[in-house]
Amino acid sequence: MADIIKLENLTKRFGDLVAVNNVTFGIKEGEIFGLLGPNGAGKTTIINMLLTLLKPTSGRIVVSGLDISKNHEKVKQLMGLMTQETIVESDMTARENLMLFADLYHVPRDQVQKRIKMSLEEADLVSFADSKAGKFSGGMQRRLGLVKAMIQEPEILVLDEPTTGLDVQNRTTMWQRIKELNKKGTTILMTTQYLEEADELCDRIGIIDHGKVIALGTSSEIKRLAGTGKLLEIIVNPEDVSKVVSLLKSRFGIVAMSRGDRITGVLEKGDDREFTKISAMLDKEKISVLSIGAHLPTLDDVFMKLTGSGMRDTTGEMQGGRGAGMRWR
Repeated sequence: MADIIKLENLTKRFGDLVAVNNVTFGIKEGEIFGLLGPNGAGKTTIINMLLTLLKPTSGRIVVSGLDISKNHEKVKQLMGLMTQETIVESDMTARENLMLFADLYHVPRDQVQKRIKMSLEEADLVSFADSKAGKFSGGMQRRLGLVKAMIQEPEILVLDEPTTGLDVQNRTTMWQRIKELNKKGTTILMTTQYLEEADELCDRIGIIDHGKVIALGTSSEIKRLAGTGKLLEIIVNPEDVSKVVSLLKSRFGIVAMSRGDRITGVLEKGDDREFTKISAMLDKEKISVLSIGAHLPTLDDVFMKLTGSGMRDTTGEMQGGRGAGMRWR
């Protein structure tokens, strides 16, 4: 599939701060692409440049063959946006919310009622069409927010942490809605603080840290960056951490990382016998082990290896979520 979005040598500086540093990657037409990274990594700056809210310092963005610096109004018509902050007009009904956004997005008048009907069905809100949105549950409001972003049938949908604040059941429902939209041909770019969400939804993932893309590929490809075998994880008392790291290196050739009382390393061959030997060694050295185990690599393990920490909560990273969304239109 061809790239519907291309970022080419994209850089954004704020004074001496380089928020995005020479970033180049493409998003394929029809895929769900996840942009992940710690708080302040540069994700939101990239999204704001894509939405034409910020101008790049250098480099360019091409959307559906259009250079956004020269065609920003046309590009905006190709995209829908759902911010991490739920945007519904609480004193208006679900139907009225959709009518408002249909007007803002310049939906052809002969298509408005048809699209509102479809949107209510997609959000499972038909029975609540004429109820005020302010009385809806959080999950219902998020579903309404999603179909509002889709009312003009955009080629590209940008989702900034679409399930933040939802419980497990509502999050799973939202995942299904996103998958259904994607099956209809919508290209989706999303950020998320939930690694299992990226694992479940995204065809490909880009990890960004300190303004640079440090990993790009499918979930399986990225997980291999954490190692080809199982991941060893040991939790001990803080005063024993440095000793355990040293012992793993000297006796087993394992270069381990530590964060607080947690020590991680790679069992390259996934050898259960080696795991048993490590357990026996710790017992012999009279080191109090609070927990020890081995598992296949996860996206959080990749974050730990590439950024030195686990995935941190990114809620609130997009400055002025409501304002940014409204200014964009």
